[in-house]
Amino acid sequence: MKQIIDNYKNSVKAIIKNITGTPNEDLEQEVFVRVWKNLGKYDETGKFRQWISTITSNICKDYLKSAYNRYSSLFSTDEETANIPDSKNDISDIFEQKLRRKKVAKAILELPKKLQESIVLYEIDGLDYQEIANRLNCPLGTVKSRIFKARQALYEKLQDVL
Repeated sequence: MKQIIDNYKNSVKAIIKNITGTPNEDLEQEVFVRVWKNLGKYDETGKFRQWISTITSNICKDYLKSAYNRYSSLFSTDEETANIPDSKNDISDIFEQKLRRKKVAKAILELPKKLQESIVLYEIDGLDYQEIANRLNCPLGTVKSRIFKARQALYEKLQDVL
């Protein structure tokens, strides 16, 4: 297994970065665990590199789908549904609020990955510019620019919500 990891590590890293937009060691580990678990299922008529590439891309796709669920769930809480008032006006207000949150989550997910990453870290995770720069390993000015561009794009996409 060590030889497989050594031979395909760079390829797996590159695929993960291309699909998700950022390097992710957890996904790399998950790829090699899945390869190890499924080695017996490998059909030797195909290329081994292609088999690992397919596993990697599938794991990345699953990760991105779960990221959608994670981001969209940040915009809704169980407290809202637990305290539903009796008034029809209040219920329609809650419905409109949830609808707006879903639109915002969808708009964030439609942003380019680098803008999406920066705006989520700033607005949702509450990190400051310097913390984001350190986490993304990029200059402070780049972080500020990305957040500015993300806000502009969201403003344009969410005119009907505003």
